Amino acid sequence: MTWWRNISLSRQGTDRLVGGGLGLMAVISASVVFFILIFVCRGALPALREVGLTRLLTDGRWLPASSREPQYGVTAMLAGSLLVTAGAMLLATPLGLLSALFERFYAPRNLGRWYRRVLELLAGVPSVVFGLWGLMVLVPAINRWHPPGQSLLAATLILGLMVLPTLALTASAALESVPAAYFQAASALGMGRAATILGVALPAARTGIGGGALLAAARAIGETMAVVMVCGNIAQIPGSVFDPVRPVTSTIALEMGYATAAHRSVLFATALLLILMVAGPLGLAAFVKTQQKKRTVRHA
Repeated sequence: MTWWRNISLSRQGTDRLVGGGLGLMAVISASVVFFILIFVCRGALPALREVGLTRLLTDGRWLPASSREPQYGVTAMLAGSLLVTAGAMLLATPLGLLSALFERFYAPRNLGRWYRRVLELLAGVPSVVFGLWGLMVLVPAINRWHPPGQSLLAATLILGLMVLPTLALTASAALESVPAAYFQAASALGMGRAATILGVALPAARTGIGGGALLAAARAIGETMAVVMVCGNIAQIPGSVFDPVRPVTSTIALEMGYATAAHRSVLFATALLLILMVAGPLGLAAFVKTQQKKRTVRHA
């Protein structure tokens, strides 16, 4: 039995070493995020003191470099970010869920495997490629339908295409995590495929599907390159889907290179608002997951 004890001690030592290394990586990752947040807050502090949050939200226009009376209204850009993200999620969520259901329950094994590889490839395509395709193909098509082409609609379609693989892959992973016993019980009760999907699979996987949707929304809010190429970059609240918009990310990307003094600090303040917008869906996802765990423990 001595050899077995030595193997057990060796495994315990390896586990402690791996656990310590993973804990160190987690601390480093959290520290990087914390220092980035501190950096953004320091940059935004002068704007929050001198301009004020109220003025950022109530100024009618975005004219930070005006020689007469600078205006720092970010409401239109916040609205642009929210509208583009909402439109993309409305488009991508049902398509992503249907893609996951097709792969999991309807596609033959080989087709489903290749379909998943296509989704993974699409998820890894750089955003600038999506933006280039949108600028050269999608924008001219919309322009023929309703000028000017670069618009809320173009940004919504491009962003929806970008987050669709994330939604599909997370929904597929959530459906795959449903215990096989659930499907065996449904089969024993004589439930058909559609009834099993609606009555068993989707309710059991709803937490994972919802969490994936919130993560995709957080990514969509922060997307920059593809959106800046097709949105039109006019800071206004759009009257229709064919009007140009200018999300917060576009403003930061376009103006940070030459901004100085108050203008630069206001851009940091908009970045801070963007972080809060991204933290909202992530916090909601964590809350939903926590509530689901509590409900599971209570029922157990």
